[in-house]
Amino acid sequence: MNKFRLLEEYLSKRMRMSHVYQPVMIMKLLSNEGKAKADEIAFDLVQNDLSQLEYYTERVNQMVGKVLRNNQIVSKQKNEYQLIGFEELSDEERAKLIELCSNKIKEYKEKRGMQIWDHRRKNRSPIDGSIRYQVLNRANNVCELCGISSEIRALEVDHIIPKNWNGPDELSNFQALCYKCNTNKRDTDDTDFRNRIHLFGIREENCVFCNMNREIIFDHPMAYVIEDKYAVTPGHHLIIPKRHYANYFDLKSAELLAFNELIIKTKDKLLQEDKTILGFNIGINQGETAGQTIFHTHIHLIPRRKGDVGNPRGGVRNIIIGKGDY
Repeated sequence: MNKFRLLEEYLSKRMRMSHVYQPVMIMKLLSNEGKAKADEIAFDLVQNDLSQLEYYTERVNQMVGKVLRNNQIVSKQKNEYQLIGFEELSDEERAKLIELCSNKIKEYKEKRGMQIWDHRRKNRSPIDGSIRYQVLNRANNVCELCGISSEIRALEVDHIIPKNWNGPDELSNFQALCYKCNTNKRDTDDTDFRNRIHLFGIREENCVFCNMNREIIFDHPMAYVIEDKYAVTPGHHLIIPKRHYANYFDLKSAELLAFNELIIKTKDKLLQEDKTILGFNIGINQGETAGQTIFHTHIHLIPRRKGDVGNPRGGVRNIIIGKGDY
């Protein structure tokens, strides 16, 4: 197969795209004598990345455009900016002003270096591709804060507990946010982010779950798993947050993700060890009226087997006698 046919076949049939990056790179090489430096290819990728375009369009309107309008340097009609008095400038004057702009940019870059791009670089290494896939897949490719689809606005993988506050590089500490929510997050939630490191350190001296002295099946920075001391069926486990908190509804996103991760890990372990397990009940007793006896939030994962009760119909509905079989 000649090179044209090979490339044609790859582009037409074999290429799997999660973004426009592959065809953009190939097109750059085809139009540039077959070779290009990485930063040259990156420049073309940026030109075709709608999330970058949208991001900087917003910067134009909300930051630089607003400042220049307030100083009566530019005016705006609908979505178009105009330099006030442009028609009064000679070609020579325009050239001198362009040179002055160029020098200002050069001076600023030399003074600040790469720090000028920290608002986009996030001051950390890129998220591994496999982790990014898992986070976006778990979020069904929508922003977990505003709900917008990745087809409308590009998503980023964000540390729920920021790296600056010792947030772990754990799957349960990642969430999918659109760039707008990710950019605005740190300025809108004082409790969740700036003081989160102290929040997760809360323990209660007399709480049995805060002072666990039994075997821990699975451990996680946010939670852990133990076997229930008073199991209702063999394999009954508890998933418990490390932070002392009585109310499930007050848990934070990182803890909820940790719960889900540990439930799945425990479920997989039980199914591998016991082929008689055919189902599960997952339950929380929230409040004394609902039967809560230890006021440190915890989730019950209860394996179910065929015949373990006479009539399993209704499952958790049976906590109210007579309401299960309907």
